[in-house]
Amino acid sequence: MENAIEIENLVKTYKKARGVSGISLNVEKGDFYGFIGPNGAGKSTTIRSMLGLIQKNSGTIRIFNKNIESEKVEILRNIGYMPSEAMFYPRMRVSEVIQMAANAYRMDCSEKASELCERLKVDVNKRIEELSLGNRKKISIVCAMQHKPDLYIFDEPTSGLDPLMQKEFFSLLSEVNKSGATIFLSSHVLSEIQNYCNHAAIIKEGKLIAMDSVSNLTKTNTKKVIVKGIHEEPSIPGIKMLHSENDTVHFMYQGSIKLLLTTLSNMEITDVIIEEPSLDETFMHYYEKTE
Repeated sequence: MENAIEIENLVKTYKKARGVSGISLNVEKGDFYGFIGPNGAGKSTTIRSMLGLIQKNSGTIRIFNKNIESEKVEILRNIGYMPSEAMFYPRMRVSEVIQMAANAYRMDCSEKASELCERLKVDVNKRIEELSLGNRKKISIVCAMQHKPDLYIFDEPTSGLDPLMQKEFFSLLSEVNKSGATIFLSSHVLSEIQNYCNHAAIIKEGKLIAMDSVSNLTKTNTKKVIVKGIHEEPSIPGIKMLHSENDTVHFMYQGSIKLLLTTLSNMEITDVIIEEPSLDETFMHYYEKTE
């Protein structure tokens, strides 16, 4: 399968802030790829390096088999990028901002822009300075998607969007992904990655610590256990306490299920739930085991 994104040994350093060190990843054409990490982990630095917006120290980046340094203009024509910050000229009207973005691609995007504005409930007559963060985010989405590129790169796109707009946004992404477009989604909202992405990479302190399909990333030997009727966790190895409330105890367990059940059978419990951990809990597992 041909790759949409190829990054090899990307290094970007700053004088006072952490950058990224030795990032290597491939994203296949047509994939819905998640890039997970807390604020400051290096997500935006990686993305800005991919787009040629900042100068990397070393490494190679290819988009659709083109080098970002020597073929930047051609590459960017086929990318829809939404930065984490929704910044526009404050006195411009929304319609002017959207048209200015379309002009950058030298395309007539009016039909698609109109459709996006309708679905996202964008008021094109207002000035930017009159808008909330959520409404500025919606304009960013329109600007990123109106020219119908083959690659969409979104950096923390849903902050500021209300739940209904978040749902509509992901409906838009799912539609273009089904039509063959590649999506690279940076987020620290792990439910977004779990619900929509096929593959993901986890970044910590400028380094990738895991890459796999989302389903495999959540497949660990660790189980999440909820026990009702007790006030403290069972005294067996492999337990990491999460929290307790009233007579219910929540913990992560890595060990013999038989031993766990045998131990619980000798306690005054009223109910037990054993389930796969969520991506949030798996994410913390990856972070903690690298400490």
